[in-house]
Amino acid sequence: MVVTKKETINKFSDLIKDSSVSIKYLKRGDIVQGEVVKIMKGVVLVDLKHKSEGLISGSELRSPGFLLKDMKIGDDLTLFVLNPENDKGQIELSLRRTEDIRKWSVLENSWKNGEVIEVTVMDYNNGGLLVDIEGSLSGFVPISQLDFARIYKDNAVENNISESLNKLIGQKLLVKVIELDKTKDRIILSEKLVSSNDDVLLRNETIKNIKVNDILEGVVTSVTPYGLFVTAQGLEGLVHLSEISWDKVANPSDFYKIGDEVKVQLISMGDDGKRVAYSIKRLQQDTWDSIISNYKVGQIVKGTVQKIVDYGVFVRIAEGVNGLIHISELSDEPIDDVSKIISIGQELELKVLSISPVERHLGLSLKKASI
Repeated sequence: MVVTKKETINKFSDLIKDSSVSIKYLKRGDIVQGEVVKIMKGVVLVDLKHKSEGLISGSELRSPGFLLKDMKIGDDLTLFVLNPENDKGQIELSLRRTEDIRKWSVLENSWKNGEVIEVTVMDYNNGGLLVDIEGSLSGFVPISQLDFARIYKDNAVENNISESLNKLIGQKLLVKVIELDKTKDRIILSEKLVSSNDDVLLRNETIKNIKVNDILEGVVTSVTPYGLFVTAQGLEGLVHLSEISWDKVANPSDFYKIGDEVKVQLISMGDDGKRVAYSIKRLQQDTWDSIISNYKVGQIVKGTVQKIVDYGVFVRIAEGVNGLIHISELSDEPIDDVSKIISIGQELELKVLSISPVERHLGLSLKKASI
């Protein structure tokens, strides 16, 4: 049978008009529908109504709540295009990544609507908890966003935090999304926002009305080696150790504990209230000038050892007055280990070598005190 040119054109026209057949140009990241046509060990073939079959294989078949043994021929699947054409002319697909996209979409809606989600604690580090979200996404709950009562029981300090966090592994937490960035695979969550919706409203109201230098009433919610977290009018911020006191601060827990009420001054705020810095010391009188006027170079003073470092010893002379004994001023003899001759809490008689208004401490000598 001979097919004429006119018949060929008519057949091609009919083919274009047939709604069941369409020419598609796929690219990575496209979402497509496919029908399962063959199931093999570790590989599933699907019909995409395309020029060739698509395949799902290996880890791309894994999806929470889905079991391969339950799949059957004829099932309709929503799939993610990994590779529109491999070296065998096949379309490589993923079931797992389609589910990830769905979950990111759910998270975005939860974030926008302030909805509560459930997560499972997988691990922890010094900053907070690593959590699992629906079996495939990972999120992070900073320590400052946890219910501090469960972490800082009996005013626990740094050396007990790890133990408290470790006990949470495997537990379920109810949280809200506070930061979401799919391009960086970043999901930041808060437990505290769940327990207090009123705080969220208060926080938003505070952000609208607050300005730098405003003074607020707050409560210490966390004590860390680098400062205090204080929540004031629903807005949590960090009081860095340099902003706790005019006195030298080596350990913030020596000055405040969780639950203490404090007045703070807002010194900076960025990212819509995600980065807030407070100061306590700026609301206190700086008595350095009046105190230091009682001291002069060459004077003999008494001091208590506060801290030992490789290069010397820090001592407390009086309230608001600290000093440093450089290692070279401890003894005329060479010293390999300062802790062998000096101990924390020891009282020493010292000679003032210098007064530094910039460093806000005295330069001291132990070896010259008896001269």
